[in-house]
Order: sequence, then structure tokens, then C-alpha cells
Amino acid sequence: MTATGTSANAPAETASTAEQAALLRRVRGWLIVFIVGLVLSGVTAFPLVTEVRWGHELLLAWGIESWLPSLVDWFARVREGLETTAATYPFIAYGTDWLAFAHLVIAVAFWGPLRDPVRNLWVIDFGLIACAGIIPLALIAGPIRDIPWGWSLIDMSFGVLGAIPLLIVRRMIKRLERLQAEARPA
Repeated sequence: MTATGTSANAPAETASTAEQAALLRRVRGWLIVFIVGLVLSGVTAFPLVTEVRWGHELLLAWGIESWLPSLVDWFARVREGLETTAATYPFIAYGTDWLAFAHLVIAVAFWGPLRDPVRNLWVIDFGLIACAGIIPLALIAGPIRDIPWGWSLIDMSFGVLGAIPLLIVRRMIKRLERLQAEARPA
């Protein structure tokens, strides 16, 4: 103790506490970005027929068929398939409803790391495994389902892009864990 009654370690503790708080804010910021991405991915799976129609009409309005005809053809094929299926077999869309629900449920799972990142690091690892799993799924199911290679690349990019914030968060959580361990009394 010093003459003022404070510990000689107080500045180091304050710096560590400030660093922990800053790290926690950054972790939470990245997690919110990831959660919002999951929610948007989920919510947009519900109105699939409308979205594909709008996308196709937008491509046509912008004249994209003159320099990317295969993209416009693909949208036309997907649109026709979705509209025909919706008109004849509307219950098939129930599958994409479950896809949407799964995205929303996975987003809820990230509430744990948002509250206590160190204790819930396993959820981040789970997310990274899921992101990695997108690649073999696209490589295997894409050709089986007659999906164009370019579209499979787009699908795989979601796994890569999803892993980036999770890898950043994981590194920050491990740093936060070390700082918390150092701050504990011996």
C-alpha cells in the first residue's frame, strides 16, 4: 500500500480492466454483426419466390442479360421452378421455412457468447465448424442438385465470410480469457 491507501498494482489493474472492457465491447460488436447476418439470412428465406422474381426483374431492367446471359438464364430457371412449385406444391416451401428457422435458432445460440464470451467460446467453435461444413455441402450437393458452379462458389463464400468474424472473435476471446486469468488474485 502507498501513503494514499492505494495498491502499487492499481495502475496495472486499471489498464487490464480497461483493456478487458474494450476487448469485450469489440467481441460483442463482431458478434452482433454475425447475429444480424444470420437473422437476415433466415428472414430472407421466407419470401423466396418474391425475392427471386424481384432479382430476375432487376437483372432484366438493368440489361444484365447482354453481358451475363447465363446469370439471367439461371434466375429465370430458378424463378420458373419456384413459381411452378409454389402454385402446384406450396408445401414444398415448408423446407425453406425450416431453413429460415434454423438460421434464427443458430442466431439465438450466439446470445451466450454475447453475454459471457469466455464461458461460451464453444459456441464460436460450433459456428466455425458450421461455416467449414458449408464448403463440402456445396461441393457435394451442388452437382447432385444441378447447381451451376458459380452459384456453388457463392454458397461457399457464405462459409468463408461467416468464418472471418468468428475467427476474429475467437482470437479476442482467447486474449480476454488470458487477461481475466492474469487479473485474478493468486
